[in-house]
Amino acid sequence: MEWEIVTVMIALLGLIATVTKPIMNLTNTITKLNDTCEHLESKMEKFENHNHDSHVKIWAHNNKQDEQLAEHENRISILEERKV
Repeated sequence: MEWEIVTVMIALLGLIATVTKPIMNLTNTITKLNDTCEHLESKMEKFENHNHDSHVKIWAHNNKQDEQLAEHENRISILEERKV
C-alpha cells in the first residue's frame, strides 16, 4: 500500500513538472513578445511623427515652388505682350 502511494506521488510530481515547464517557457516568450511590441510601437510613433514633419516640409517647399512658377509665368506673359 505504501509503495502505491509513493508511485502515485511520483507520477503526480512528474505530471506537474511536465506541465509546468512548457507553461513557464510560454510565459517567458509572451513577456518578450510584449516587450518587443511595446518597442515597435514606440518606434512606429516616432516614425509617424518624423514622417508627418517631413510631409509638412515637402508641402511647404512645393507651395513655394508653385508661387515661383506663377511669378515666372506672369513675367513670361508680360515679356510676350511687350514683343507684340
